[in-house]
Amino acid sequence: MASSAAAATATAPWKQLILNALESNSHLKHSSFLQLVLYSLSFPSFFSLMLSFSLCNFMPSRLLPLQATMGSNGRPSNRTVVFRGFQESSDKIQIHTDRRSRKVEDLWLCPLAEICWYFADSWEQFRINGRVEMIDEANQDSLKLELREKAWHSCSTRSRLQYLGPSPGLPCLSEESTAEASLDPSIGPVASFCLLILDPEQVDYLNLKTNQRLAFMSKKSADEVKGWALEKINP
Repeated sequence: MASSAAAATATAPWKQLILNALESNSHLKHSSFLQLVLYSLSFPSFFSLMLSFSLCNFMPSRLLPLQATMGSNGRPSNRTVVFRGFQESSDKIQIHTDRRSRKVEDLWLCPLAEICWYFADSWEQFRINGRVEMIDEANQDSLKLELREKAWHSCSTRSRLQYLGPSPGLPCLSEESTAEASLDPSIGPVASFCLLILDPEQVDYLNLKTNQRLAFMSKKSADEVKGWALEKINP
């Protein structure tokens, strides 16, 4: 059985492409914005929404991905989330969210997701398809809970305070600011903090400057080691 932290994985060739893109676009604050599309089991996959991804010059694109989901009512929604780096020694992508938010409800319907990530300066696009795992306080795996706690402590105090506020999306009944709440920086994650981990299965890379497009497909060997196959395709 695979380790709770991360299954054995061969080096993902596309991961270095992302790291290079992050480096070359590091002067743009918006280079970590990306879009995450979630698929509902209630609808055929061709109804899933892939909104066009465009960013204004003043928006920080390096840290804040955009996330779109297909909810149980069949209507799409879009929001901004933060790219929190790769899980240590793996190609899995980490995102933090509020356990009470609607995106978590959408993920319970179906964990399939696709990221669309565009780097405006280098003209590179990544579409990363895979499954999203949610790690909250109810998780029974001690190693995954350690990942969640580590993710919590990597957040700024201001970010942590947001998880102490009222439930997202509900009517505002009080003018009290979450900034007024107190938080002991030494304690572990609060109940509303949830770590999302996207495990990539397919990656589509497009470079508009070089007119190059690459398709990466994951596959597992007989001993359950995850590897990648590369194919050059037409842009």
